[in-house]
Amino acid sequence: MENIENMRWTLACWTAKVNVLASETHGHPLHAPGENWRNQTMHCLHKGFVFVLTCLMLVSSASAQDQGGTAPPSNEAILQHMQQLEQEVKDLRAEVAAMKSGAAAASAPAAPAPAPAAAPPAQALVATTGAPAAAPAPTGLAGLLGPVTLSGFIDTYYGYNSNHPFTRANNLRNFDVFTNQFGLNMIELVADKSVDTTNRLGFHIALGFGQAMDIVNSAAGPNELSFAQYLKEGYLEYMAPVGKGLQVNVGKFVTPNGAEVIETKDNWNYSRSLLFAFAIPYYHFGASAKYAFNPKFSVTGYLVNGWNDVVAVNTGKTLGMSLAWTPNAKFSVAENYMGGPTLSNDNTDWRHLLDTVITYSPTAKLSFMANYDYGRQSFDTVYQSANAIPYPLAKWSGLAGYAKYAPNDKWAIALRGEYFDDNQGFTTGTSQELSEFTATLQRTISSKLIARLEGRRDMTDARTFLRGPAPGTGVSGQNTITLGMVYAFSSADAK
Repeated sequence: MENIENMRWTLACWTAKVNVLASETHGHPLHAPGENWRNQTMHCLHKGFVFVLTCLMLVSSASAQDQGGTAPPSNEAILQHMQQLEQEVKDLRAEVAAMKSGAAAASAPAAPAPAPAAAPPAQALVATTGAPAAAPAPTGLAGLLGPVTLSGFIDTYYGYNSNHPFTRANNLRNFDVFTNQFGLNMIELVADKSVDTTNRLGFHIALGFGQAMDIVNSAAGPNELSFAQYLKEGYLEYMAPVGKGLQVNVGKFVTPNGAEVIETKDNWNYSRSLLFAFAIPYYHFGASAKYAFNPKFSVTGYLVNGWNDVVAVNTGKTLGMSLAWTPNAKFSVAENYMGGPTLSNDNTDWRHLLDTVITYSPTAKLSFMANYDYGRQSFDTVYQSANAIPYPLAKWSGLAGYAKYAPNDKWAIALRGEYFDDNQGFTTGTSQELSEFTATLQRTISSKLIARLEGRRDMTDARTFLRGPAPGTGVSGQNTITLGMVYAFSSADAK
């Protein structure tokens, strides 16, 4: 009985310990809140522990009863058995504790990611409002000049004349006058501030140096000021708030007449035409007003001192008008008229000039141009007598045709043929009929440097071309070959 009581006590103790273990297991959650699958797993495991321990006690009890029927176990055996059971309980507690710690680690919330650094104010503004960032302020030359553009070019050449004139100069030519030698045609420097409806005040200043400027300003009247010797253009610009904008210029500006200009780089050929040299003026001093009705049609009016006069030679004024029509990108027409007194101390005798320029470009590679000029100058009897002029009216006219073909942006060929009739010799100094043919091959070496090789044949019915090393009888023609180089630059390339 004592052994049976001992076994009952052992069973009671065992059951109590198992209940305590189960209580501890259920009292401390082994899972994170919300993890049902872990909770169910741990709950089943706890029940399994209880079931195993209960089976062990039953087996131990059955063994004790069996042994009791044969031979009662000794106290030492019972004590040893209890110690084994206690050791097993300790092992189970250790396993349960390990499972608790693992579950706690798995259910612990992850460490929050570090908050991103605060964006700079400008970036935060872009991210929230989507407003574009302010453009950086221009630096260097562009920042120094602001809306003003500086530009210019250097124009040099080598000329050859088969007549080898003793003057070493080509007859009846403009600008490329030196022959059988190197020559400086022109160096030009330009400062320009253009105008529009948002920027109404501007200016344009162009300074020129070289043979071209000597010829341009030598055409001035006797009262020409010496300070204008190197001034090609200089005028103020104002965009008046009239309609779509009325552009008013006041100062010295080049003439609107003609198909060619003073700057070589803006012409198709290197040399200038007969019409440019003898049919039209180079520049005017006064005021102009231009109004563009639309991109296709504009009108410009002029009120100037006369032809090639900074200082007026009389008290009268020359009036002018230009009409420009560009119906499409391939075709354009410019019609110019100027009329007024241009003779010294004479407000009565007027000079009239009609100038027409038509341009047609059927393709991007092929272009044609035509220029027609007609001029006349009247003389009263008083002026005729004072200046020994034998005719009361001088007339001149001419026609020039151009063709240009550019197969690519590196090469171009330009042809020009023209006829000029100076009936009374008023513009050339000799009554004659002139004609010329020019062929020019252009090679663009870089975006800023161009080379032109040109052959030209000039002819006249008055035998006014010089030949040989000494003065003698003139000839009816001259052949010239010219190689010109023009380098252009602009501060706009740095903006």
